[in-house]
Amino acid sequence: MRFYSTRNRTHVVDFPHAIFAGLAPDGGLYFPDTEPDLRELILGAPEDLSFARLAGELLHGILPEHFDTATALDVARRAFPFAPRLRPLTDQISLLELFHGPSCAFKDFGAAFLATAMEHFLAGENRRAVILTATSGDTGSAVARAFHRRPGIEVVILYPSGRVSPLQERQLTTVGDNVTALEVRGSFDDCQRMVKSAFLDTGLTRRVPLTSANSINIGRLIPQAFYYVDAFIRLRSRMASDFLFCVPSGNFGNLTAGVLAWRWGLPVSGFIAATNVNDVVPHYLVSGDFIPRQSLETVANAMDVGDPSNFERMLEIFGADHQDMHAMIGGETATDDEILETMRRVHQVAGVFLDPHTAAGVCAAERYLAADGASDASVITLATAHPAKFPEVVERATGERPDLPPRLAEVMDRPKQAIPVEPCADALAEYLVEQYGEEVPQ
Repeated sequence: MRFYSTRNRTHVVDFPHAIFAGLAPDGGLYFPDTEPDLRELILGAPEDLSFARLAGELLHGILPEHFDTATALDVARRAFPFAPRLRPLTDQISLLELFHGPSCAFKDFGAAFLATAMEHFLAGENRRAVILTATSGDTGSAVARAFHRRPGIEVVILYPSGRVSPLQERQLTTVGDNVTALEVRGSFDDCQRMVKSAFLDTGLTRRVPLTSANSINIGRLIPQAFYYVDAFIRLRSRMASDFLFCVPSGNFGNLTAGVLAWRWGLPVSGFIAATNVNDVVPHYLVSGDFIPRQSLETVANAMDVGDPSNFERMLEIFGADHQDMHAMIGGETATDDEILETMRRVHQVAGVFLDPHTAAGVCAAERYLAADGASDASVITLATAHPAKFPEVVERATGERPDLPPRLAEVMDRPKQAIPVEPCADALAEYLVEQYGEEVPQ
Protein backbone atom coordinates (compact mmCIF):
# COMPACT_ATOMS: atom_id res chain seq x y z
CA MET A 1 0.00 0.00 0.00
CA ARG A 2 1.13 3.49 -0.89
CA PHE A 3 -0.54 6.83 -0.30
CA TYR A 4 -1.48 9.63 -2.68
CA SER A 5 -2.62 13.19 -2.13
CA THR A 6 -6.38 13.76 -2.34
CA ARG A 7 -5.53 16.74 -4.56
CA ASN A 8 -2.97 15.08 -6.83
CA ARG A 9 -3.11 11.34 -7.52
CA THR A 10 0.33 11.43 -9.14
CA HIS A 11 1.94 12.43 -5.83
CA VAL A 12 2.49 9.02 -4.22
CA VAL A 13 4.56 8.17 -1.11
CA ASP A 14 5.13 5.24 1.22
CA PHE A 15 3.73 4.96 4.75
CA PRO A 16 6.74 6.38 6.68
CA HIS A 17 6.83 9.41 4.38
CA ALA A 18 3.08 9.93 4.76
CA ILE A 19 3.09 9.90 8.56
CA PHE A 20 6.13 12.15 8.92
CA ALA A 21 4.89 14.63 6.29
CA GLY A 22 1.39 14.68 7.79
CA LEU A 23 -0.03 16.84 5.01
CA ALA A 24 0.81 16.52 1.31
CA PRO A 25 2.77 19.44 -0.22
CA ASP A 26 -0.28 20.59 -2.20
CA GLY A 27 -2.43 20.73 0.95
CA GLY A 28 -4.15 17.41 0.22
CA LEU A 29 -4.57 14.56 2.68
CA TYR A 30 -2.78 11.27 2.18
CA PHE A 31 -5.08 8.42 1.16
CA PRO A 32 -4.37 4.71 0.53
CA ASP A 33 -4.00 3.75 -3.12
CA THR A 34 -5.29 0.20 -2.57
CA GLU A 35 -8.01 -1.46 -0.53
CA PRO A 36 -6.71 -4.55 1.29
CA ASP A 37 -9.18 -7.41 1.55
CA LEU A 38 -9.34 -8.20 5.26
CA ARG A 39 -12.73 -9.92 5.21
CA GLU A 40 -11.35 -13.41 5.84
CA LEU A 41 -9.27 -12.15 8.79
CA ILE A 42 -12.24 -10.23 10.24
CA LEU A 43 -14.77 -13.04 9.89
CA GLY A 44 -12.35 -15.69 11.13
CA ALA A 45 -11.08 -13.89 14.24
CA PRO A 46 -12.19 -15.55 17.50
CA GLU A 47 -14.37 -13.50 19.86
CA ASP A 48 -11.81 -13.69 22.67
CA LEU A 49 -8.89 -12.37 20.60
CA SER A 50 -7.14 -9.58 22.51
CA PHE A 51 -7.31 -6.10 21.02
CA ALA A 52 -3.50 -5.79 20.78
CA ARG A 53 -3.30 -9.13 18.94
CA LEU A 54 -6.12 -8.15 16.57
CA ALA A 55 -4.46 -4.77 15.93
CA GLY A 56 -1.18 -6.48 15.09
CA GLU A 57 -2.81 -8.87 12.63
CA LEU A 58 -4.73 -6.06 10.96
CA LEU A 59 -1.62 -3.88 10.76
CA HIS A 60 0.31 -6.65 9.04
CA GLY A 61 -2.62 -7.24 6.68
CA ILE A 62 -2.73 -3.56 5.72
CA LEU A 63 1.00 -2.70 5.59
CA PRO A 64 2.98 -5.96 5.24
CA GLU A 65 5.81 -4.19 3.41
CA HIS A 66 6.61 -2.14 6.53
CA PHE A 67 5.45 -4.45 9.33
CA ASP A 68 6.16 -8.16 9.11
CA THR A 69 4.10 -10.35 11.44
CA ALA A 70 6.48 -10.14 14.41
CA THR A 71 7.08 -6.39 14.05
CA ALA A 72 3.38 -5.63 13.66
CA LEU A 73 2.52 -7.58 16.81
CA ASP A 74 5.34 -5.88 18.74
CA VAL A 75 4.27 -2.38 17.64
CA ALA A 76 0.64 -3.13 18.53
CA ARG A 77 1.58 -4.57 21.91
CA ARG A 78 3.62 -1.47 22.80
CA ALA A 79 0.98 0.95 21.47
CA PHE A 80 -2.03 -0.68 23.12
CA PRO A 81 -1.66 -1.63 26.78
CA PHE A 82 -5.31 -0.48 26.93
CA ALA A 83 -8.34 -1.70 24.96
CA PRO A 84 -11.91 -0.75 24.02
CA ARG A 85 -14.76 -2.06 26.16
CA LEU A 86 -18.38 -2.78 25.22
CA ARG A 87 -21.26 -1.84 27.49
CA PRO A 88 -24.89 -2.69 26.66
CA LEU A 89 -27.13 0.34 27.12
CA THR A 90 -30.46 -0.92 25.78
CA ASP A 91 -31.61 -4.01 23.89
CA GLN A 92 -30.47 -2.38 20.65
CA ILE A 93 -27.79 0.14 21.62
CA SER A 94 -24.33 -0.76 22.88
CA LEU A 95 -21.64 1.70 23.90
CA LEU A 96 -18.14 1.13 22.57
CA GLU A 97 -16.13 2.72 25.38
CA LEU A 98 -12.96 4.18 23.93
CA PHE A 99 -11.87 6.13 27.01
CA HIS A 100 -9.80 3.57 28.91
CA GLY A 101 -6.45 4.85 27.64
CA PRO A 102 -4.07 7.31 29.34
CA SER A 103 -5.98 10.51 28.47
CA CYS A 104 -9.48 8.97 28.75
CA ALA A 105 -10.52 9.68 25.15
CA PHE A 106 -10.77 7.72 21.89
CA LYS A 107 -7.88 9.66 20.43
CA ASP A 108 -5.49 7.67 22.62
CA PHE A 109 -5.72 4.85 20.07
CA GLY A 110 -4.55 6.86 17.07
CA ALA A 111 -2.01 8.90 19.04
CA ALA A 112 -0.45 5.89 20.76
CA PHE A 113 -0.05 4.01 17.50
CA LEU A 114 1.35 7.03 15.66
CA ALA A 115 3.88 7.72 18.41
CA THR A 116 4.99 4.07 18.49
CA ALA A 117 5.23 3.86 14.70
CA MET A 118 7.26 7.08 14.49
CA GLU A 119 9.58 5.88 17.23
CA HIS A 120 9.97 2.60 15.32
CA PHE A 121 10.92 4.36 12.07
CA LEU A 122 13.20 6.91 13.79
CA ALA A 123 15.18 4.25 15.68
CA GLY A 124 18.83 4.43 14.68
CA GLU A 125 18.37 7.56 12.57
CA ASN A 126 20.05 10.88 13.37
CA ARG A 127 17.02 13.09 12.84
CA ARG A 128 14.07 14.47 14.75
CA ALA A 129 10.44 15.33 14.18
CA VAL A 130 8.41 18.30 15.43
CA ILE A 131 4.78 17.31 15.96
CA LEU A 132 2.48 20.25 15.24
CA THR A 133 -1.18 19.68 16.02
CA ALA A 134 -4.40 21.59 16.70
CA THR A 135 -6.93 20.41 19.23
CA SER A 136 -10.56 21.14 20.01
CA GLY A 137 -10.16 19.26 23.28
CA ASP A 138 -9.15 15.61 23.36
CA THR A 139 -6.54 15.40 20.60
CA GLY A 140 -4.10 17.59 22.52
CA SER A 141 -4.12 15.55 25.71
CA ALA A 142 -3.89 12.26 23.81
CA VAL A 143 -0.96 13.49 21.73
CA ALA A 144 0.77 14.99 24.76
CA ARG A 145 0.62 11.72 26.65
CA ALA A 146 1.47 9.49 23.68
CA PHE A 147 4.55 11.46 22.59
CA HIS A 148 5.81 12.51 26.02
CA ARG A 149 9.56 11.88 26.27
CA ARG A 150 9.72 9.99 22.98
CA PRO A 151 13.31 10.29 21.75
CA GLY A 152 13.84 12.54 18.75
CA ILE A 153 10.33 14.04 18.90
CA GLU A 154 9.17 17.52 19.97
CA VAL A 155 5.46 18.36 20.35
CA VAL A 156 3.65 21.69 19.85
CA ILE A 157 -0.10 21.77 20.53
CA LEU A 158 -2.42 24.65 19.59
CA TYR A 159 -5.71 24.98 21.45
CA PRO A 160 -8.44 27.68 21.46
CA SER A 161 -8.35 29.81 24.60
CA GLY A 162 -11.48 29.35 26.73
CA ARG A 163 -12.96 26.73 24.41
CA VAL A 164 -11.73 23.53 26.01
CA SER A 165 -12.84 22.21 29.37
CA PRO A 166 -10.67 23.03 32.43
CA LEU A 167 -9.67 19.38 32.71
CA GLN A 168 -8.78 19.12 29.01
CA GLU A 169 -6.66 22.26 29.35
CA ARG A 170 -4.82 20.84 32.35
CA GLN A 171 -4.15 17.60 30.49
CA LEU A 172 -2.41 19.31 27.60
CA THR A 173 -0.69 22.17 29.48
CA THR A 174 0.88 20.28 32.38
CA VAL A 175 2.98 17.65 30.60
CA GLY A 176 6.15 19.65 30.00
CA ASP A 177 9.48 18.23 28.83
CA ASN A 178 9.18 17.86 25.03
CA VAL A 179 5.51 19.00 24.97
CA THR A 180 4.63 22.71 24.53
CA ALA A 181 1.08 24.13 24.56
CA LEU A 182 0.19 27.29 22.60
CA GLU A 183 -2.99 29.02 23.78
CA VAL A 184 -4.54 30.63 20.70
CA ARG A 185 -6.80 33.66 21.11
CA GLY A 186 -9.41 32.29 18.71
CA SER A 187 -11.44 29.21 17.74
CA PHE A 188 -10.42 25.67 16.86
CA ASP A 189 -10.91 26.53 13.21
CA ASP A 190 -8.28 29.27 13.68
CA CYS A 191 -5.91 26.72 15.22
CA GLN A 192 -6.50 24.31 12.36
CA ARG A 193 -5.91 27.00 9.72
CA MET A 194 -2.65 27.99 11.42
CA VAL A 195 -1.43 24.40 11.40
CA LYS A 196 -2.37 23.86 7.75
CA SER A 197 -0.67 27.13 6.80
CA ALA A 198 2.51 26.03 8.56
CA PHE A 199 2.63 22.77 6.61
CA LEU A 200 2.14 24.61 3.32
CA ASP A 201 4.89 27.16 4.09
CA THR A 202 7.83 25.66 2.24
CA GLY A 203 10.28 28.14 3.75
CA LEU A 204 9.17 27.04 7.20
CA THR A 205 9.15 23.31 6.50
CA ARG A 206 12.69 23.51 5.10
CA ARG A 207 13.89 24.83 8.47
CA VAL A 208 11.60 22.92 10.85
CA PRO A 209 10.95 19.15 10.38
CA LEU A 210 7.19 19.41 10.90
CA THR A 211 4.71 16.56 11.08
CA SER A 212 1.19 16.33 12.43
CA ALA A 213 -0.66 14.16 14.91
CA ASN A 214 -4.10 15.50 13.98
CA SER A 215 -6.50 13.23 12.16
CA ILE A 216 -5.14 14.80 8.97
CA ASN A 217 -2.30 12.29 9.56
CA ILE A 218 -3.14 8.94 7.98
CA GLY A 219 -1.19 7.27 10.80
CA ARG A 220 -3.95 8.38 13.18
CA LEU A 221 -6.79 6.98 11.09
CA ILE A 222 -5.53 3.49 10.36
CA PRO A 223 -5.42 2.31 14.01
CA GLN A 224 -8.82 3.86 14.70
CA ALA A 225 -10.27 1.44 12.14
CA PHE A 226 -9.14 -1.40 14.40
CA TYR A 227 -11.68 -0.83 17.18
CA TYR A 228 -14.58 -0.97 14.74
CA VAL A 229 -13.42 -4.47 13.81
CA ASP A 230 -12.92 -5.37 17.48
CA ALA A 231 -16.51 -4.35 18.33
CA PHE A 232 -17.93 -6.39 15.47
CA ILE A 233 -15.99 -9.50 16.48
CA ARG A 234 -17.18 -9.31 20.09
CA LEU A 235 -20.83 -8.66 19.25
CA ARG A 236 -21.40 -10.50 15.98
CA SER A 237 -23.03 -13.56 17.57
CA ARG A 238 -25.61 -11.35 19.29
CA MET A 239 -26.31 -8.68 16.67
CA ALA A 240 -29.33 -8.32 14.43
CA SER A 241 -28.92 -8.74 10.69
CA ASP A 242 -28.63 -4.96 10.35
CA PHE A 243 -26.07 -3.22 12.52
CA LEU A 244 -24.66 0.26 12.36
CA PHE A 245 -22.05 2.39 14.06
CA CYS A 246 -23.15 5.77 15.39
CA VAL A 247 -20.16 8.11 15.52
CA PRO A 248 -20.08 11.46 17.38
CA SER A 249 -18.32 13.63 14.81
CA GLY A 250 -16.41 16.92 14.72
CA ASN A 251 -13.43 16.77 12.39
CA PHE A 252 -14.76 13.45 11.01
CA GLY A 253 -11.56 11.45 11.38
CA ASN A 254 -13.26 8.83 13.56
CA LEU A 255 -16.06 8.26 11.07
CA THR A 256 -13.61 8.16 8.17
CA ALA A 257 -11.68 5.40 9.97
CA GLY A 258 -14.88 3.38 10.33
CA VAL A 259 -15.72 3.78 6.65
CA LEU A 260 -12.20 2.61 5.75
CA ALA A 261 -12.76 -0.49 7.90
CA TRP A 262 -15.95 -1.13 5.90
CA ARG A 263 -14.09 -0.78 2.61
CA TRP A 264 -11.49 -3.25 3.88
CA GLY A 265 -14.05 -5.94 4.67
CA LEU A 266 -16.02 -5.06 7.81
CA PRO A 267 -19.62 -6.18 7.08
CA VAL A 268 -21.43 -3.19 8.58
CA SER A 269 -24.82 -2.05 7.32
CA GLY A 270 -24.13 1.66 7.63
CA PHE A 271 -23.02 4.59 9.76
CA ILE A 272 -24.74 7.44 11.56
CA ALA A 273 -22.80 10.71 11.71
CA ALA A 274 -23.90 12.44 14.92
CA THR A 275 -23.04 16.12 15.27
CA ASN A 276 -23.97 19.03 17.46
CA VAL A 277 -25.37 22.15 15.77
CA ASN A 278 -22.14 22.41 13.75
CA ASP A 279 -23.85 20.24 11.17
CA VAL A 280 -22.16 20.98 7.84
CA VAL A 281 -21.81 17.26 7.01
CA PRO A 282 -25.39 16.22 7.93
CA HIS A 283 -26.50 19.18 5.81
CA TYR A 284 -24.40 17.86 2.91
CA LEU A 285 -25.80 14.35 3.27
CA VAL A 286 -29.31 15.73 2.80
CA SER A 287 -28.70 18.51 0.28
CA GLY A 288 -25.48 17.62 -1.54
CA ASP A 289 -24.06 21.04 -0.68
CA PHE A 290 -20.97 21.27 1.53
CA ILE A 291 -20.88 24.76 3.03
CA PRO A 292 -18.17 25.30 5.68
CA ARG A 293 -18.89 28.01 8.22
CA GLN A 294 -17.57 29.49 11.44
CA SER A 295 -18.05 27.03 14.27
CA LEU A 296 -20.54 27.64 17.07
CA GLU A 297 -19.78 26.98 20.74
CA THR A 298 -21.74 24.10 22.29
CA VAL A 299 -21.66 21.85 25.36
CA ALA A 300 -19.98 19.21 23.16
CA ASN A 301 -16.93 21.37 22.49
CA ALA A 302 -14.73 18.78 20.78
CA MET A 303 -17.28 18.69 17.96
CA ASP A 304 -17.32 22.48 17.50
CA VAL A 305 -15.87 22.29 13.98
CA GLY A 306 -17.27 24.28 11.07
CA ASP A 307 -14.89 23.03 8.36
CA PRO A 308 -14.03 19.38 9.06
CA SER A 309 -10.73 18.37 7.46
CA ASN A 310 -11.51 14.71 6.93
CA PHE A 311 -14.53 15.42 4.76
CA GLU A 312 -11.97 15.57 1.95
CA ARG A 313 -11.11 11.92 2.59
CA MET A 314 -14.80 11.01 2.79
CA LEU A 315 -15.28 12.48 -0.69
CA GLU A 316 -12.32 10.43 -1.89
CA ILE A 317 -13.77 7.18 -0.50
CA PHE A 318 -17.06 7.72 -2.31
CA GLY A 319 -15.66 9.27 -5.47
CA ALA A 320 -17.37 12.56 -4.58
CA ASP A 321 -20.70 10.81 -5.22
CA HIS A 322 -23.24 12.37 -2.85
CA GLN A 323 -25.80 9.61 -3.35
CA ASP A 324 -23.32 6.82 -2.62
CA MET A 325 -22.18 8.55 0.55
CA HIS A 326 -25.74 9.22 1.66
CA ALA A 327 -26.63 5.56 1.06
CA MET A 328 -23.98 4.47 3.56
CA ILE A 329 -23.99 7.37 6.04
CA GLY A 330 -26.94 9.07 7.67
CA GLY A 331 -26.58 12.38 9.46
CA GLU A 332 -28.22 13.41 12.73
CA THR A 333 -27.90 16.71 14.63
CA ALA A 334 -28.39 17.18 18.37
CA THR A 335 -28.93 20.55 20.01
CA ASP A 336 -27.48 21.42 23.41
CA ASP A 337 -30.88 20.86 24.99
CA GLU A 338 -31.20 17.43 23.38
CA ILE A 339 -27.68 16.47 24.48
CA LEU A 340 -28.31 17.53 28.09
CA GLU A 341 -31.69 15.77 28.16
CA THR A 342 -30.12 12.55 26.87
CA MET A 343 -27.42 12.74 29.55
CA ARG A 344 -30.06 13.31 32.24
CA ARG A 345 -32.36 10.51 31.06
CA VAL A 346 -29.65 7.87 30.55
CA HIS A 347 -28.26 8.55 34.00
CA GLN A 348 -31.71 8.41 35.56
CA VAL A 349 -32.83 5.23 33.76
CA ALA A 350 -29.59 3.27 33.36
CA GLY A 351 -27.35 4.80 36.03
CA VAL A 352 -24.76 5.61 33.37
CA PHE A 353 -22.94 8.93 33.04
CA LEU A 354 -22.38 10.07 29.44
CA ASP A 355 -20.06 12.78 28.26
CA PRO A 356 -21.81 15.31 25.97
CA HIS A 357 -20.28 13.94 22.77
CA THR A 358 -21.35 10.38 23.49
CA ALA A 359 -24.77 11.74 24.45
CA ALA A 360 -25.07 13.29 20.99
CA GLY A 361 -24.36 9.82 19.59
CA VAL A 362 -26.95 8.12 21.81
CA CYS A 363 -29.52 10.77 20.88
CA ALA A 364 -28.82 10.14 17.19
CA ALA A 365 -28.98 6.34 17.62
CA GLU A 366 -32.33 6.58 19.39
CA ARG A 367 -33.69 8.83 16.66
CA TYR A 368 -32.53 6.38 13.99
CA LEU A 369 -34.10 3.40 15.75
CA ALA A 370 -37.38 5.25 16.14
CA ALA A 371 -37.62 5.72 12.37
CA ASP A 372 -39.62 3.40 10.14
CA GLY A 373 -37.83 0.22 9.16
CA ALA A 374 -35.10 0.40 11.80
CA SER A 375 -36.91 -1.31 14.67
CA ASP A 376 -34.84 -4.51 14.59
CA ALA A 377 -31.38 -2.99 14.01
CA SER A 378 -28.44 -2.97 16.40
CA VAL A 379 -26.44 0.23 16.87
CA ILE A 380 -22.97 0.47 18.36
CA THR A 381 -22.49 4.03 19.58
CA LEU A 382 -18.92 5.17 20.09
CA ALA A 383 -18.38 6.49 23.63
CA THR A 384 -15.59 8.89 22.83
CA ALA A 385 -14.55 10.35 26.20
CA HIS A 386 -14.82 9.65 29.91
CA PRO A 387 -17.69 11.69 31.39
CA ALA A 388 -15.39 12.96 34.15
CA LYS A 389 -13.58 15.05 31.50
CA PHE A 390 -16.69 17.25 31.38
CA PRO A 391 -17.75 17.53 35.05
CA GLU A 392 -19.49 20.88 34.67
CA VAL A 393 -21.67 19.70 31.78
CA VAL A 394 -22.42 16.36 33.44
CA GLU A 395 -23.43 18.11 36.66
CA ARG A 396 -25.60 20.55 34.74
CA ALA A 397 -27.42 17.63 33.12
CA THR A 398 -27.66 15.16 36.01
CA GLY A 399 -27.07 17.13 39.20
CA GLU A 400 -24.04 14.95 39.98
CA ARG A 401 -20.37 14.85 39.08
CA PRO A 402 -18.75 11.55 38.10
CA ASP A 403 -15.67 10.47 40.03
CA LEU A 404 -12.38 11.39 38.43
CA PRO A 405 -10.18 8.41 37.47
CA PRO A 406 -6.77 8.72 39.18
CA ARG A 407 -5.04 9.46 35.86
CA LEU A 408 -7.28 12.52 35.45
CA ALA A 409 -7.28 13.65 39.07
CA GLU A 410 -3.50 13.91 39.21
CA VAL A 411 -3.25 16.59 36.50
CA MET A 412 -5.49 19.06 38.34
CA ASP A 413 -2.77 19.75 40.91
CA ARG A 414 -0.12 20.59 38.33
CA PRO A 415 0.58 24.17 37.21
CA LYS A 416 -0.59 25.25 33.77
CA GLN A 417 2.20 25.99 31.29
CA ALA A 418 0.96 27.62 28.06
CA ILE A 419 2.25 30.30 25.72
CA PRO A 420 -0.41 32.75 24.43
CA VAL A 421 -0.34 33.43 20.68
CA GLU A 422 -2.46 35.43 18.26
CA PRO A 423 -4.59 33.49 15.74
CA CYS A 424 -2.36 34.15 12.75
CA ALA A 425 0.02 31.99 10.75
CA ASP A 426 2.95 34.42 11.02
CA ALA A 427 2.92 34.26 14.82
CA LEU A 428 3.10 30.47 14.73
CA ALA A 429 5.84 30.40 12.10
CA GLU A 430 7.94 32.87 14.09
CA TYR A 431 7.65 30.74 17.22
CA LEU A 432 8.52 27.50 15.42
CA VAL A 433 11.63 28.94 13.74
CA GLU A 434 12.82 30.49 16.99
CA GLN A 435 12.44 27.27 18.96
CA TYR A 436 13.14 24.51 16.46
CA GLY A 437 14.65 26.10 13.34
CA GLU A 438 17.59 24.42 11.69
CA GLU A 439 20.08 25.77 9.19
CA VAL A 440 18.89 25.38 5.62
CA PRO A 441 21.37 23.37 3.51
CA GLN A 442 22.91 25.44 0.71
